[in-house]
Amino acid sequence: MPNRKYKIAVIQLNLNDVAENNLKKCISWVKDAAAKGAEVILLPELYSSHYFCQSEDVDNFALAEPLYSTSFIAFSALAKELGVVIIVPFFEKRMAGIYHNSAYIIDTDGTEAGLYRKMHIPDDPHFYEKFYFTPGDLGFKAIETKKGKVGTLICWDQWYPEAARITALKGAEVLFYPTAIGWHPKEKEQYGENQYGAWMNVMKGHAVANGVFVAAANRIGLEKYIEGTEGIQFWGASFIAGPQGEILAQASHDQEEILIAEVDLDLQENVRQNWPFFRDRRIDFFGDITKRAID
Repeated sequence: MPNRKYKIAVIQLNLNDVAENNLKKCISWVKDAAAKGAEVILLPELYSSHYFCQSEDVDNFALAEPLYSTSFIAFSALAKELGVVIIVPFFEKRMAGIYHNSAYIIDTDGTEAGLYRKMHIPDDPHFYEKFYFTPGDLGFKAIETKKGKVGTLICWDQWYPEAARITALKGAEVLFYPTAIGWHPKEKEQYGENQYGAWMNVMKGHAVANGVFVAAANRIGLEKYIEGTEGIQFWGASFIAGPQGEILAQASHDQEEILIAEVDLDLQENVRQNWPFFRDRRIDFFGDITKRAID
């Protein structure tokens, strides 16, 4: 029988360091989360380095790693040691000239339960991800693990209700969003509250519309490494929401933290029985959603 209740954790960190140090830091924090009872643990997007997409620089491709190398070896051993599921977002080198923004879902025995490649790739000022990442080609997935059935989407994916819907329809009980999002310092005063609010609201909306738990793990800290720029102030505020959008755990904007909450599948089923959005979907009239524009 599947687990009807299990605990999930999101880890919020400052990752403005070199790969070796970030790996050691994340291993330590995952151990702390497991010691606190977490059974499925999420790290922030591109955990192993600073957020290098602030510029278009071919030297940054050296930060990528082939599948099943450094990150997988380390976290596979850790997952097996701790008996937990770990979601590990990393910069994947698929082959020369093809790179992805990806995440391993590593099961409790250290095996790969699944691999996700970020589907939606942004190109905004200081978020120049299209220069680095090929769009994902594995589709949206619900991954069966020994703790539960989970879906992993990555950062920019969080703005797309279609991604959340498909992942939930495939049976995901939790939507996990490893994230790297922040303010441009010069814009924070004027736009910051609305930007952060929109980020929270859209994911809470995914929870409500799909009757799922949602967990987002963000970075914190000012990452300013390009001369003549103000950098990005990552706003933290990682959170876990329940299937009615209720906040179960919320992090600060500027502290490294572990958030833990319980996934209760009986609660999820009750919510879906009372708010039967899946039942009432008019799929016979949804064909136009696959068009770029309806014109």
